[in-house]
Amino acid sequence: MKKTHIIILIGIAALIVGLLVFSVDFSTYDTIASARSKEGKFVHLIAKLDKTQPIEYDPIKNPNYLSFYAVDSLGDKTKVIYTNSKPTDLEKSERIVLKGKMHKDYFECKDILLKCPSKYKDDKKELEKNMQEQTSAK
Repeated sequence: MKKTHIIILIGIAALIVGLLVFSVDFSTYDTIASARSKEGKFVHLIAKLDKTQPIEYDPIKNPNYLSFYAVDSLGDKTKVIYTNSKPTDLEKSERIVLKGKMHKDYFECKDILLKCPSKYKDDKKELEKNMQEQTSAK
């Protein structure tokens, strides 16, 4: 083989390895228990807002402080501190994705993503009724 062929093959192999490395999603969702074991490391949590506990947010006193409790699917609970303004419809969201670091007593959240409730999904019977009304009107 010529040297150019060897260099081209090595380049193609490096390209394939590079594509494989960058195509893998390294972010995984943790539970509260696994986040506690990774204290101080950046993690993603999927949880629900614990509606039995109060939400601490006073926009007049400090608009960049929000504190609430979150419960994961296994039932573990943690206090969440978010140093930004309160997301709209936090109480209405089905699930919340919390990005941040776990500390001993609380989760320091850097970003919150709200999963929309099923308010955008029509009731199946209501949808069928609307379809029948539209077809009978024609």
